[in-house]
Amino acid sequence: MAIVYAPPAAAPSAPRATGRDTGVDLIRAVCVAGVVLLHAIMVGVTVSDSGPVFANASDGAWWIVPVSWLLQVMPLFFIIGGFAGVIAYRRQRDRGATASAFVAARVHRLLRPAVVVVGVVGVVLAVLSLAGVSPELVAIAGFRYGQPLWFLAVFLLCQALLPALSALHDRAPLRTLALLAAAALAVDGVRAATGLDGIGFVNLAFVWLTLQQLGFFFADGTVDALSRRVRGAIVAGAGGLLLFSFATGVYSPDLIANINPPTGALLLVGMVHLGLLSLFRERIAQFSRRPRVAAVSAFVNRRTMTIYLWHMPVLLLMAGASAIFALSTGVALPEPSTAMWWIGRPLWLATALALTAVAALALSRFEEAPAPALSAEGRRTAAAALVGVLAVVLLLVTGTTPLTAAIAVVAIVIALRLASAPRPLTWFAVRGTTFAAL
Repeated sequence: MAIVYAPPAAAPSAPRATGRDTGVDLIRAVCVAGVVLLHAIMVGVTVSDSGPVFANASDGAWWIVPVSWLLQVMPLFFIIGGFAGVIAYRRQRDRGATASAFVAARVHRLLRPAVVVVGVVGVVLAVLSLAGVSPELVAIAGFRYGQPLWFLAVFLLCQALLPALSALHDRAPLRTLALLAAAALAVDGVRAATGLDGIGFVNLAFVWLTLQQLGFFFADGTVDALSRRVRGAIVAGAGGLLLFSFATGVYSPDLIANINPPTGALLLVGMVHLGLLSLFRERIAQFSRRPRVAAVSAFVNRRTMTIYLWHMPVLLLMAGASAIFALSTGVALPEPSTAMWWIGRPLWLATALALTAVAALALSRFEEAPAPALSAEGRRTAAAALVGVLAVVLLLVTGTTPLTAAIAVVAIVIALRLASAPRPLTWFAVRGTTFAAL
């Protein structure tokens, strides 16, 4: 028996969102900056007798727990992705566009900047290898670059499934959300019972799809229609359960550890984030309309994927430059987590943000350029999304090397071609011979 969803009586005061929300755009920009800051603070560079040492500065460090509570913004990012995605899909559907066209547009928006950065990184890794740089250092650079790419693969998958999940939401919103959340928690249970951590990677789908689904409720106005007392209770309840899970050892208090693989702790984090966003939505919206704030928000939102995809190459460049400086001058680099290391963090973080912004400004044309004519064929767009996801998974599983980068670039180009409208057969003649071309 299907569950028929009826909005609360107060829902008329919170209608479905239909246009851009500057407050939500600001929060998305803050999330992007948070990701850059989190990854920047985790970069550890030292120099030993054998050469440069690149490591994760947060490994075994006590400070990563409170930092992760502050900067683990991915649950909120996926909620906002669901919010913005379903609004865009509904708007396009109302204009007569198909679900396939929506997916094709998302493939282009996400993969066009990706094909550039993957190609550039592949070339740089090849040049470093030919220049005689240690194979270990080249491998570490490729590994560090590829780590954040999980987001591209998962977000593309979530957006490709958005039209189908939107239809389920329209028919049975609570049941759909409950089934996705239950599946995520079931994966956690099987992982805990068997001790096989690999099982947890199934939640790369269920956890993030559940959070995206929460964004649909936000777009409907359902969350804002709840009384402030109820929303406050949701924040307090989800936060209390999260702390209880930490205290009992169900989940690690390090929210970075809960992302690889994803766990149900992120669902609770997402509920806290969503509740707070709803409670302070009006104030956030007012703040977002200040001219300077609006300018920064607009800068980031136009270049979200470019910033995300290029921030790690920027951080690797900074790490390499620090090592070269230390080796050439003999100046010792401070060990991670020491007092001198912390004193230098503000300058390091500010430099990371500034250089990433410069890179985004120079390279955002690949993300901002209008998409070509899009395919409206379901099979082509489904294949495009699948090929794009597999291209990124290749880099995650095998590591980023010149060879895997080249294969990924070819696969992404194929995905982009599949997401474009098929070209008509054209005929042309060369010296009396007729040829056909697509």
